[in-house]
Amino acid sequence: MSSSDFVSQVAPIKAADPCGALLQRCRTLVEDHELNHVKQWKAANPGAFVMGHMPIYAPRALVEAQGGLAVAVFGGGEEVDIIRGDSYFQSYICHIPRSTIELGLGGQLDVLDGMMFPSICDVIRNLGGMWKILFPNKYSAYVDLPQNFAQGIGGKFYAHELGRIAEEMHKFGAQKLEPEKLRQAMRDENLRRAAIGKLDELRRTEPHRCLASEAYLLVRAGGGLLAKEHAAMIEEFVLAAKKRDTRPRDNVRVVLVGAFCEQAPVDLIRALEKAGCDIVDDDFQLGMRMIEGDLDAEAEDPLLALAMGFIKKGAAVASRYIADEVKGKSLIDKVKASKADGVIFAAASFCDPALLDQPMLEVAMDEAKIPHTSFKYAENTGQFQVIREQAGAFSDAVKLWGQVE
Repeated sequence: MSSSDFVSQVAPIKAADPCGALLQRCRTLVEDHELNHVKQWKAANPGAFVMGHMPIYAPRALVEAQGGLAVAVFGGGEEVDIIRGDSYFQSYICHIPRSTIELGLGGQLDVLDGMMFPSICDVIRNLGGMWKILFPNKYSAYVDLPQNFAQGIGGKFYAHELGRIAEEMHKFGAQKLEPEKLRQAMRDENLRRAAIGKLDELRRTEPHRCLASEAYLLVRAGGGLLAKEHAAMIEEFVLAAKKRDTRPRDNVRVVLVGAFCEQAPVDLIRALEKAGCDIVDDDFQLGMRMIEGDLDAEAEDPLLALAMGFIKKGAAVASRYIADEVKGKSLIDKVKASKADGVIFAAASFCDPALLDQPMLEVAMDEAKIPHTSFKYAENTGQFQVIREQAGAFSDAVKLWGQVE
């Protein structure tokens, strides 16, 4: 699929749409598998460190504090044929590690000085080790996330891990970590999270002014931008979207869950929208939404504050241990807060964390009498029509009867 085909399929723009130029820029960034925008940033900042990471939570503020740029790696999508990647991983695992290896071996990720691999599942753990072997001259960081949420145990452990990564990045060319620079990076990250919060609020209250597919592009486009720049872009879009000449649609309001790591293709989200679903909340782009609230940027120990942000304010998702919290409560709260009519479970094929979590969440939805349906996808799936028909049937059932048996 060419870039022009991609643009035409994702979301048609009216000539008078005040958001058009911003969405066009976002599409260009999302479709940039060669990371040309990152190359341009690196050329403008000679010697700066560029750190890639999987499209889920990573301590991006730590990279920015050391004068670097954090870049989310989303895999190859429809644009990359997996050939060499399939020789490194089994066929019965999710798609994204194979396409990430393909991008790495194909040279598309050469601009990255390192990669971060969070401890979310065995596949990503193995990908981190494989990356270290395949690219010995690049930095490879395994981010061992805590499972004990006490500040003196999990907090201290994770702060130590972050300090270790900071020192290792410095050895590979990043600036030395300084407390005030980390505080400023955390302030910038708070700006980004606040801007995303405004975008999400617009989607919840007036989904006709901001489609989920548009919000997806806006947030994903920031995967290779500095936090402050990304925040400004989202703020600009929100202001423009409020001026759109649109009207509410007779759609079912749904919360979509399960896409916390491998991302759904944009056309899949569009298919759900065409089936009559307003996606008013989701776990797309979790790397940008994982911390629910501000980081304590004024703390005496900013490294510990960064660690505690994940521990105390991390979202309850399949990839994060939730200790004594009740499974499904967070999702029920989301449904209520967004005034959703139902839930769609959309997980990547063979994603162990999401698919193991789903049965427990479905039980919680049944007990709360919240309608739900489910399907699986891959980042290069072509089964949009089948999924659209399933979502359409779900939408009609909720409208007609309010509950799906």
